[in-house]
Amino acid sequence: MIGCLLGVGGVHAASVVFLNPGRSNEVFWTSYSRFMQAAADSLGMELRILYAERDPHLMVRQAHQVLRGEQRPDYLLLVNEEYVGPEILRLAAHSGVKLFMVNSRLSADQQKSLGASREKYPNWIGSLVPNDEEAGYLMAKELIRVEQARSGKTPVELLAFSGVKSTPAAQRRELGLRKALAEHPEVRLRQMVQGEWKRQRAYEQAKVLLSRYPGVRLIWAANDEMAFGAMQALQERGGRPGHEVLFATLNNSPEVLQARIDGRVSVLVSGHFTLGGWAMVLLHDYDAGLDFALRGGKDRQDPLFMLLDPGQSKKLLQHVQQKGFNLDFRRFSAVGHPDMRDYQFSLRPLLD
Repeated sequence: MIGCLLGVGGVHAASVVFLNPGRSNEVFWTSYSRFMQAAADSLGMELRILYAERDPHLMVRQAHQVLRGEQRPDYLLLVNEEYVGPEILRLAAHSGVKLFMVNSRLSADQQKSLGASREKYPNWIGSLVPNDEEAGYLMAKELIRVEQARSGKTPVELLAFSGVKSTPAAQRRELGLRKALAEHPEVRLRQMVQGEWKRQRAYEQAKVLLSRYPGVRLIWAANDEMAFGAMQALQERGGRPGHEVLFATLNNSPEVLQARIDGRVSVLVSGHFTLGGWAMVLLHDYDAGLDFALRGGKDRQDPLFMLLDPGQSKKLLQHVQQKGFNLDFRRFSAVGHPDMRDYQFSLRPLLD
């Protein structure tokens, strides 16, 4: 197995394969991978990343190759993207490889039939996910607050661009938006469309929607690519992002961080690109005999999302442009910190 390799100081180096559901040229998923690699390097772990290029069938084939091959890793990280988790769990059942889920765990229906981690599939050892509902809520609440501080006019019209309908992240961010709108009846959701995370698709949709609803003053977009697509459509109509129309969105690309700095994006939420790196910390500790289940539970939902102001966006931009993020991940590990009762994962270390 790959895990026979030696790490720092001749100690066993835990080996990990990550099935990245995104595209190999997709800014969010490549930055996600970079943060994971920084953690692996800092912790002395072996990491291999396979991109599924947004193809769930390819992801399953990659899992099959990893789990049935001769050079099997100690751990396989996966995302329950488009609900492929159960099939990969079944493939891994007798492989000797331990599974860990990030970003999206099993849906409620899937869990009814398959159980939770360490139950029907004991080699599925846990999960770490963000609170996507909270992210959608934060974006909407802050967008409404900024608009009210700016004009105080009511009612206010809003357009929303969600992601791929079958992805849990899109569904939960939508829930957060709707929760915020329920608290603000003065804000009217004119239409929500599935931009499928794509800039071009959101651009084409926004061209139609901005003509249909010329009074729109707020745009909520579940990721930055869709925000930029809608922004292009607005600019072609003579509008100015951050002036006639305010944008709220989510992610950590250099482009969106710069847009927050210069005011074209009025509300920015980020943080979940760090999930894979924090998962590496958990697996590092588990491999050292320090079960993360005893420090906050085997299935974690950590508050990684936070609102970024222009100054924080500038600091994060500096970090994402550095090769290794300049973090010592060992300080977040229970190894060497025997009194640690829980993990403190957040975006804060990148904003100091």
